[in-house]
Amino acid sequence: MRILVTGCSGFLGSEIVRQLIDRGDEVVGLSRRETPDLVRLGMQHHRGDLADVDYVNRTIADVDVVIHTAAVAGVWGPWKHFYVNNVVATRNVLAACKSSGASQCIYTSSPSVTFAGGHQSGIDESAGYPDRWLCHYPHTKAIAEQEVLAADSVGGLRTVSLRPHLIWGDGDPHLLPRLLDRARSGRLRIIGDGENRIDTVHVTNAASAHVSAIGAIASSPESAAGRAYFIAQDEPVRCWEWISRLCQKFDAPPPTRHISYRAAYAIGATCEAVYKALRRREEPPMTRFVAAQLAKDHYFDITAAKERLGYRPTVSMEEGLDRLSRGEKTPV
Repeated sequence: MRILVTGCSGFLGSEIVRQLIDRGDEVVGLSRRETPDLVRLGMQHHRGDLADVDYVNRTIADVDVVIHTAAVAGVWGPWKHFYVNNVVATRNVLAACKSSGASQCIYTSSPSVTFAGGHQSGIDESAGYPDRWLCHYPHTKAIAEQEVLAADSVGGLRTVSLRPHLIWGDGDPHLLPRLLDRARSGRLRIIGDGENRIDTVHVTNAASAHVSAIGAIASSPESAAGRAYFIAQDEPVRCWEWISRLCQKFDAPPPTRHISYRAAYAIGATCEAVYKALRRREEPPMTRFVAAQLAKDHYFDITAAKERLGYRPTVSMEEGLDRLSRGEKTPV
């Protein structure tokens, strides 16, 4: 198949590209950054901005499937920045899919689209969107997700939305470096009682979920398409025990000092107000969203992904952690 991956230079997008190439697909990658390593593997690369309609239309022409992973993540920044990159860009991708005759659009969403600040303990996809948002990222991702799902079966296009949670693994440029930096600088605090449970997903598993979705939609479109799916390891862990294990593997001091959720949330609200008043662009040291994410349960029922997409995690938590400590590159 000829498959286009937006955000191919990202952590998840690059792993999806590698898995598609390994199974023999013709892959086109879109990103703002150069990707010489993926080009050497055989990917055709187009560099540009998904907010540019002409660029999107040109590059999505003549592809069978689009996997749309490109997005702006984060907990701080102006609304317009998130809206253009997460909503407008997705609208452009959907419009190009319809005009080009692509058969599938697989969208990378986030479990945070259902998060309002409370516990998410074993929830499934019946959980609705919240009435309030703690930052612009989940809000704009939720808008885009709803438009992706509304586009299913329009003009022959079939769509799904995948919600991988806390993607990690060797080569991770985001989650693990951030945690370790805070631990080494003494800025990492256990928020709440430290007993909250979370789901994560190894990057190999997150990518394979996207690849599995292609086959599921092709073989059983009425069962697989038009839905959102939580994607996880299927091995919930206690958040702060897991963080401590990561710290120990990389010779960083595990967090031992506590702060109550109420205090962390209040500090986050104050930081946000001050940074907004001063128009500061850098992320505050604490926000309401971060406080809630680090103190509340976030684990999910992934039965739908197993039954409808055929998703199965192939890299276990223990195997992934062992590979991290050995510094190995995870094979597909």
